[in-house]
Amino acid sequence: MSPLSKPRSATRALKHIILLSLLLPCLPQPLPSSSPSPSPTPAQPSLPLSPFNERLDAAYIAFQAWKHAITEDPKNLTADWCGPFVCNYTGVFCAAAPDDPCILTVAGVDLNHGRIAGVLTDHLGFLADLAVLHLNSNRFHGTLPTSMQHMRLLYELDVSNNLLSGAFPSFLTSLPSLKYLDLRFNDFDGELPDAVFGRQLSLDALFANDNRFNVSLASGSLTNSTASVIVLANTKLAGCLPPSIGDMADTLVELILLNTSISSCIPPEIGKLKKLKVLDLSHNEFAGELPESIGDMESLEVINVGYNMLTGAVPETICLLPNLKNLTVVGNYFCEEPVSCLHVPRRDDRMNCIPDWPHQRSHEQCIAFEHRPPVHCGADGCILPPP
Repeated sequence: MSPLSKPRSATRALKHIILLSLLLPCLPQPLPSSSPSPSPTPAQPSLPLSPFNERLDAAYIAFQAWKHAITEDPKNLTADWCGPFVCNYTGVFCAAAPDDPCILTVAGVDLNHGRIAGVLTDHLGFLADLAVLHLNSNRFHGTLPTSMQHMRLLYELDVSNNLLSGAFPSFLTSLPSLKYLDLRFNDFDGELPDAVFGRQLSLDALFANDNRFNVSLASGSLTNSTASVIVLANTKLAGCLPPSIGDMADTLVELILLNTSISSCIPPEIGKLKKLKVLDLSHNEFAGELPESIGDMESLEVINVGYNMLTGAVPETICLLPNLKNLTVVGNYFCEEPVSCLHVPRRDDRMNCIPDWPHQRSHEQCIAFEHRPPVHCGADGCILPPP
């Protein structure tokens, strides 16, 4: 029998009798109480959904196989994973099935911060109605089983801060309901496929930082995304930040690209991102000037362009943004900063070349940088080679 084939029995009644006779000594929980007596009033109380159906039988098999693949459970979260009533298991949440409100099914699993060690088994594919799977801050290793492609209702997947590895699980791009994907702080590697940013998948939030992924900006796939939050920190990005960044204006609220090895100009089209609240481009090789158009980003609360190769003046329009709370330009070569920037609640402008400003670079460093060839930016956002 394959791991995802449906359990068989001669009859459902016989199956349940055998299941109960084998597992009754293991049950820590009582059988569900009978439904209340009919009320004389016209409004009848709804009957509880039966804990016996094929979906919960399959879920029982999935959880028992998973439990046997767990090698350490320091908080004993799976200690009560015993007996057929899976809806009573710690971390398991049941609800009426979306396609049949008369059937109870497993809708969510939350084992966050359990420090559980083990692997994720193929039997997880039995949980076909799962909408939420939260497994962050554990010690699961291996990779995500391809059987998870059967989770067509999966809306949130959080496996962050584990020991998972291997290539990006390609089946994730075919899950029609997936909106929240969090893979950060694992050991995944290889290319992050263009489909992750595609409109067919249509993620609302993507956290892929602190793995060993590579992302190509040349294809323009990043700017096809409809996500409101994109975090790719400490990921290798190849290419330049394209002018099409402005195409994300309708949805993008947070963009984190710190320490991604980008060598690029910052295109003025970035100013179209009027819904953006957080922009972090720090610890890269951005060069040229900070676009004046950033002053049009009226929702911006945090901007961090620290530790790049930016020069010129910090545009006053940025410091006058109504919601700006944090301005970080440390570690660049800016030569001018308006006094209005002093009113930004949190500001870090150290290690620049601003005359008579405290904590700046040495005069020798600034002169040496000033004698470099000026930076010219191409139409594609890339830094043009010197003539």
